[in-house]
Amino acid sequence: MSRLQDKVVAITGAARGQGRSHAVRCAEEGADVIAVDLCADVAATGYPGATPEDLAETVRLVEKAGRRAFARRADVRDGAAVRAAFADGVAQLGRLDAVVANAGIIAIGADRGVDAFTESVDIDLSGAVNTVHAALPHLGAGGSVVVIGSVAGLLPGQGENPGGPGMAGYMFAKRCLVDYVNTLAVQLGPSGRRINAVHSSLVSTPMILNERMHQVFRPDLDAPGPEDAVPVYESLTALPVGCVEPSDVSHAVVYLLSDESRYVTGLQLKVDGGQIVKAGVGA
Repeated sequence: MSRLQDKVVAITGAARGQGRSHAVRCAEEGADVIAVDLCADVAATGYPGATPEDLAETVRLVEKAGRRAFARRADVRDGAAVRAAFADGVAQLGRLDAVVANAGIIAIGADRGVDAFTESVDIDLSGAVNTVHAALPHLGAGGSVVVIGSVAGLLPGQGENPGGPGMAGYMFAKRCLVDYVNTLAVQLGPSGRRINAVHSSLVSTPMILNERMHQVFRPDLDAPGPEDAVPVYESLTALPVGCVEPSDVSHAVVYLLSDESRYVTGLQLKVDGGQIVKAGVGA
C-alpha cells in the first residue's frame, strides 16, 4: 500500500477519532504525518476533549506503521500557532504535500446558549480556514487540501433543530465550508493545487457517542445510551447504518490526497449512508 508514498500530510484534530484514523491510514499508505491537536477540553461541548496522551498514541501508531510523525499541541483558533506548528513540522519532515482540516466540535444541547454558537463557528469554520491558509505556503503543484465537512452543511435551514445554538453554529460553519471549498478550488486551480471536502453522516467518535448527543435524539429518556439512539440514527440514512466508522471517512480522505484524484477539485464527497438523498436534498 503506497498511494501516498513519501508524502507529508498535516492533520488537525489528530489525537483521536477521525483525525487519528486519517493519520494512521495515511501512514499505512506511505505518508509521514504532522499531527496537531488542542489536547484540552472545550467548555461549550460538554464532553471531554482529547489529551496529550491521545496525541502520543497517534504518534505511536503512525510510527508502528513505519512512518515518521511530528506532533504539536495547537489551537486551530490561533492562526499563528497553526502556522508555527506546520512550519516546524515541515522543518523536521522536509516538506508538505497535503493537509486535512479535520479539527472540530459539536456543542450540542439547548442549554448551551449563544457561546456554543460562537465557539462552534470559531473552531469549525475559522479553525478550518486557519488550517488551510497555514498550509498553502508550503504546498506546491500537486498539493492537496481536504476539508472535513458534514452532511449538516448540505441540509437546508438556519439551524432550526433540537440541538440548540451549538448545533446551529455547527451547521452554519459546515455550510460556509461548502462554498469556501468551491471558491478556493477555482483560485488554486492555476497553481495545480486542489481542494475537496468530505461530508459524513454521524461517525463513531467521542464527539458523537456521548450522552448529550444521545439526549438530543432521545429526549424521551433520562439517560439514553448508544443502544437507545442508534435506531433513531439509522432512520436518517438510506443504508442500514446508524454511524459510519472513522475508517470509512479515512478511505475517502486517502483517495483525495492521492494522485488517483489528481484532476478532482471542488468535490463535495458524501460518506453518509445515503442520508442526503433520503432527505431529498440536491442531486
